[in-house]
Amino acid sequence: MLAISRYVLLADGWPRRLIALLGGACGALALAPVNFFPAFIIPMVLSVWLLDGSAGGSLFMSLWRAGEAGWWLGLGYFLAGLWWLGAAFLADGDRFAWALPLGVVGLPAFLAFFPALGFVLARLLWSSSPMRIFALAAALSFSEWLRGSILTGFPWNDFGMVLGGNLHMAQTASIWGLYGLTILSVLIFASPALFLEGGKKTLPAAGVILLCLLGLFGAYRLSAPERIVKGAHLRLIQPNVAIVDFRADRKVELVEQYLSLSDRATSPDRNGIADVTHLFWPESSFPFILTEDGPALALLASRLQNAILLTGAARAVRDGRKAEYFNSIQVLAGGEVKESYDKIHLVPFGEYLPFANVISRLGVTQFVAIPGGFNAGRSSRLLTAPGLPPLLPLICYESIFPNEIASRINAQALRPGAMLNVTNDGWFGMTSGPYQHFAQSRLRSIEQGLPLIRVANTGISAIVDPYGRTTAYAPLGVEAVIDGELPKALPPTLFSRFPFFFPLILWISALLAALNGRRKV
Repeated sequence: MLAISRYVLLADGWPRRLIALLGGACGALALAPVNFFPAFIIPMVLSVWLLDGSAGGSLFMSLWRAGEAGWWLGLGYFLAGLWWLGAAFLADGDRFAWALPLGVVGLPAFLAFFPALGFVLARLLWSSSPMRIFALAAALSFSEWLRGSILTGFPWNDFGMVLGGNLHMAQTASIWGLYGLTILSVLIFASPALFLEGGKKTLPAAGVILLCLLGLFGAYRLSAPERIVKGAHLRLIQPNVAIVDFRADRKVELVEQYLSLSDRATSPDRNGIADVTHLFWPESSFPFILTEDGPALALLASRLQNAILLTGAARAVRDGRKAEYFNSIQVLAGGEVKESYDKIHLVPFGEYLPFANVISRLGVTQFVAIPGGFNAGRSSRLLTAPGLPPLLPLICYESIFPNEIASRINAQALRPGAMLNVTNDGWFGMTSGPYQHFAQSRLRSIEQGLPLIRVANTGISAIVDPYGRTTAYAPLGVEAVIDGELPKALPPTLFSRFPFFFPLILWISALLAALNGRRKV
């Protein structure tokens, strides 16, 4: 190992870039669906050695070498972690196949600038002291927070998901959320680099102890008994409809499929829709505007009996010949729409075109075939349905933004009793993308102390309790029906009440430790 560290320290040019690239790619093994979190030791240890090897020459050259190493490491991490985005460009025939390199390589290349920035900031705080791993933690956690915040944010596969994807290790997210886990992930998995140095092994040993403490805290929380909301009998429908089959000329077949699944007898003590109080269908279930289709509404009223339907559906607001379209969740009872929530955080290029006036002239369109794209909802709200506590609605990747969700919850007059996430991950096929999406959505339950109802067209659909435990589950890529009860919410977690305070305390502590290391050298 000492020879390897020396080789990395002295590497230059393409060997150095290749080391960073492959090291970053190994880090993706710590993410869903593999979830082998020890794999994150490789990119973090290499990060320490690469930053050590960035010294020498002018300050500019030192920072340049650090930033370049961070970019290549980030490129490897995002290429290996986000390769599945290519499936979306092939899901709808050849419409977007030409843009596949932009999604598979272009986006990772852009995202890699964030760890590059982290490496530059770490280099500014760097020292020869063992405390320099705190500089890496402070810098990378800041750049990861920045990645999840600017330009509408994209915190997908944040470094904190290395711990956040493991149910036991993730439980402290109830205190400091995803970005607190990011700081801990960097510290724990970078600490083995210090084993090879002379002197005390205090920090590496502390990393092992910290990992054990996280596991023990997780085991304690997960020993809590399950509690359910009485009288709420949920049914989640996973129709597994291919993207190419989601067409207006198939609307009768699609609605009939949903209704047939909704009335399926799943066990001897389940007779179908008659035993269901609340029915859930996935995102954008209809290739038409449901509220403008009287026959469809009448059919739902006649077939759903007394069950309340909560479903994804496109919504239109018309003003003469002008129309605005929204990606919505609607609550239906007796064939009438009682409430709607319009998605606020839209997917760039998926649901709308940034700088549309310029980009549309090049013949580029968004993935969803809505004229002009979707409009963003104007405000967050809770959905109410008789027999259920208030629900926080989250459509598609709205479920990956921890601080945004906390802010939405704290802005409400009432605390919700559960989160409802409807999505359609059918764009990404049988890849790792839907597994990663589910893992991130599940972490929101731990952070907020709220159960999660997650219904996805092609999976993964599930009911998750406020500790992140899955109480009902449908695997990816199958037609399925889930019956289950709604778990009870916990009192507000520390993270739910103070979403910025505790991760900020951790970050300041890491920064001060890094500065103290510089002072003592």
